Amino acid sequence: MQNPRECALDVLIKVDKKEELSHIAISNVLEKYQFSEKRDRAFFTRLVEGTLERQITIDYVADQFSKTKIRKCKPLIRALLRMGIYQILYMDQVPDSAACNEAVKLAKKRGFSRLSGFVNGVLRNISRKKDEIQYPSREKNLETYLSVAYSIPEWIIKFFQKTYDNETVEKIIASYLEERKTTLCCLISKGGKEAVRKELEAEGVTVEDGSLIENAVQISDYDFLYRLKAFREGSCYVQDESSMLCAKLASVQKEQFVMDLCSAPGGKSLYVADQLKGSGRVLSRDLTEYKTDLIEDNIDRVGFTNMESEVFDARVLDEEHIEAADVVIADVPCSGLGIMGKKNDIKYHISEEGMKDLVKLQREILANAVQYVKHGGTLIYSTCTINPAENEENFRWILDHFDFEAVDITKELPKDLKIETAQEGFIQLLPGIHPCDGFFIGKLRRK
Repeated sequence: MQNPRECALDVLIKVDKKEELSHIAISNVLEKYQFSEKRDRAFFTRLVEGTLERQITIDYVADQFSKTKIRKCKPLIRALLRMGIYQILYMDQVPDSAACNEAVKLAKKRGFSRLSGFVNGVLRNISRKKDEIQYPSREKNLETYLSVAYSIPEWIIKFFQKTYDNETVEKIIASYLEERKTTLCCLISKGGKEAVRKELEAEGVTVEDGSLIENAVQISDYDFLYRLKAFREGSCYVQDESSMLCAKLASVQKEQFVMDLCSAPGGKSLYVADQLKGSGRVLSRDLTEYKTDLIEDNIDRVGFTNMESEVFDARVLDEEHIEAADVVIADVPCSGLGIMGKKNDIKYHISEEGMKDLVKLQREILANAVQYVKHGGTLIYSTCTINPAENEENFRWILDHFDFEAVDITKELPKDLKIETAQEGFIQLLPGIHPCDGFFIGKLRRK
């Protein structure tokens, strides 16, 4: 791998200019340098993810020590300052002098010699005066304090406060900063959890049981997923337990036809295809070839023959499949407020206006989704957000406008998961409260 700091700089500039989403940009670099030193790859990943994760806090600190506000700096200088400050404040293993010196070198290398002194001055000043940094007062303004402390836009905190008390809000936003292990779903048809555990542990991977789903494991102490035999040979795939629970609640039976309308990368489709034990048919759709390629990669790797992918716009009614499906899964595009800990740039891109537009899109998709369900069949509605307008309100909209009834899912939930609204047919999982992503799942039956 070339200089991991320089790779991080390039990714941060792309993300800042909204040219690429962070998880895609990071993944592309890791794939390109998959055979480089593990230490360099880990440093690069943490530097990019950490800088984005703490960006609001970093900018708040930078503005105390720079005469030019960080938002007014040139993109390259802004990225250099942010990653330099991240190393100084959050990476104890990196000497402050190295963070400063490497930033100056990169400024010069990229043609900004005349601004290298500015970069050096700001970073060294912060390094010397770490203990003098002034943060907002919790007592004077809770929302501003939480925004800077947990690096979350203040409007999102106020938005959460409309639904949850301050203690719950703080638990949710604190969870976004927690280190996450990788969660895998172990395929029953490929030997199940114990077979996967045995293979992973033989390669030195640390494996722990999941919290909600029987065939889930959490792994750590590994370098690159495609180097793991169990993953490479299709015995497991990456999926959060909230998404597994969504697929589990579909309660598929042998020989059924399942439509997954917004499927990429195909996790829920894989789960139900596995439950069907080679029978039935799972049709996994998404909007673009890029997305269906992700689904195809998973199908090819696991080798399922009862699952297929197709490019299809869920906003368009497919008359061929009206009343054809036993189960329809509509995990629609959403604001992603439940997964901001995994996709750090969501919090910088989403807006309240944008969320209102998403509700319109979701209802456009749902108006078609309900038509694909056979009478007596099941509709699963889900999102990875914690916005009531996108979740409960859409669920109730289906009940009010179409011939569906809510299904009591109380007895279908994992025994340790007690959520009162389950008897009304839906649950809202919250990061920091439940051991998974923030996720909404509703189950309905067509009359």
